[in-house]
Amino acid sequence: MQLGWALIRDVLCAAGDLTESEFGQVYLKHSDLGETTFEALQRQAHAGGVLTLESVDALFRNLLAAKGPRNKQPFLASAIGQCSPLEGKFLVKILTGDLRIGLKEGLVEDAIAQAFSVSLDQVKTANLLLGHVGETASLARAGQLTAVTLIPFRPIKYMLASPEPTAADIWQRVLEWHDGGKARAESASLGLKVATTAPTVWIEDKYDGIRAQMHKVGDVVSIYSRDLKDITHTFQEMADAARKLPEDFIIDGEIVAMRGRQALPYSELQRRLGRKEGDLFLNEQIPAQFVAFDLLWLTGESFMNHPLRTRRQLLEKLSPDAFRLAQITPAASGEDIEAAFVAARARGNEGLMIKDPQSFYTPGRRGLAWLKLKKAFATLDCVVVGAEYGHGKRKDVLSDYTFAVRDEPSGELKVIGKAYTGLTDAEIARLTQHFLKHTLHQTGRYHLVQPDTVLEIAFDLLQASTRHSSGLAMRFPRIVRIREDKTPAEIDTLATAWRIARSAQEASLEQV
Repeated sequence: MQLGWALIRDVLCAAGDLTESEFGQVYLKHSDLGETTFEALQRQAHAGGVLTLESVDALFRNLLAAKGPRNKQPFLASAIGQCSPLEGKFLVKILTGDLRIGLKEGLVEDAIAQAFSVSLDQVKTANLLLGHVGETASLARAGQLTAVTLIPFRPIKYMLASPEPTAADIWQRVLEWHDGGKARAESASLGLKVATTAPTVWIEDKYDGIRAQMHKVGDVVSIYSRDLKDITHTFQEMADAARKLPEDFIIDGEIVAMRGRQALPYSELQRRLGRKEGDLFLNEQIPAQFVAFDLLWLTGESFMNHPLRTRRQLLEKLSPDAFRLAQITPAASGEDIEAAFVAARARGNEGLMIKDPQSFYTPGRRGLAWLKLKKAFATLDCVVVGAEYGHGKRKDVLSDYTFAVRDEPSGELKVIGKAYTGLTDAEIARLTQHFLKHTLHQTGRYHLVQPDTVLEIAFDLLQASTRHSSGLAMRFPRIVRIREDKTPAEIDTLATAWRIARSAQEASLEQV
């Protein structure tokens, strides 16, 4: 529907006679746009609810057809004006795709299989290719699941990799994959032979970008993100370059901010994401490249059930001018993988992807055919200065923690990040009780707390940022443990954090 946050906020402010500041406070209290809608509509006298399925269907169609926020807003405002608070709550939840009713997609697939007496495997396979469980249900009812195939401009879910913490663990999983006969079984189904000697895997850098599919037929090119949304307008220069190629294709890859051969931090790429309008100079300010590593479809034929080796050969025959090819390095031991990991980190990339060259493409599934190695870059001991209620099942506990390091010259605490993963439910429950007792000030769902709890925080990258008072921001922060053995006086300093950030930057520049 392309309904932005600002549009929904403006409609709800008008319906509930709220200022933007008042709306923000209501949202902070709930951290859920549906619950915010319910409270906003309760503040004013509204109709008892007159929406029907037909009127909601008409609303969706009108919103889809209208171009731009100015044309969409009257339709949404009219519908919200007719809603009871409860209707408004669920209408907004449906529009934003954020129902939060605890219903996972796997359970829906099970229900489809039972409802229409079809194979669950057929349902799962069709849903992976369609990327839309509703359409999957419709085809299951019509008995057409077996007709589902890969076609351009209908993005599919991405093949996923299983993570492992060390190079030794990666190699052990590679050996299990081959010795367990899984690789042989899959290869035999394709008419291939697998050698009985130690396996050789392919290594690629794991890029710090966004996963993307590029679909091209004739002069039409579309680029899709990990959540299968069309992001072509954000990276129009890539679509323009691909449009010049004679072949029609679907390729899998990563969009990476790069200047020459140097990979730029993900924060640079973030500046391009979410832009609704093109910028004449944005390509020069934040140059990005499509790094291709797989080919799924070529000139009318799907190659997902062909070995990766074959798909790569076909990919290499496409013109290199439209995108950059991911570099492949063979590895035959854990030592090879560890050496490649160190080199990838020096190039400014996240880690490694390890792939079996005989594997075929299985959308939406994790297995041992693709593995990933992404170690934490470093850890810092930080003190918690803020705690916030979480989302979903954690909406009633303080599970999101803002933390800081100490600036030694001034003695002040400087915020450096926020994390919400790594602790057990029991630890979160214990910290919730502690922080509720030691709250200094509360704003909505956020509690400014007494800085007396030390956490060890792991991260993949530390880089300059204006987001926090420290001038630094962590990439993928996660909580390693609660440091019961440390007091706030023993946390890491801002100077230490800056040394880590500068050393990483210098190592990256030396590799160029």
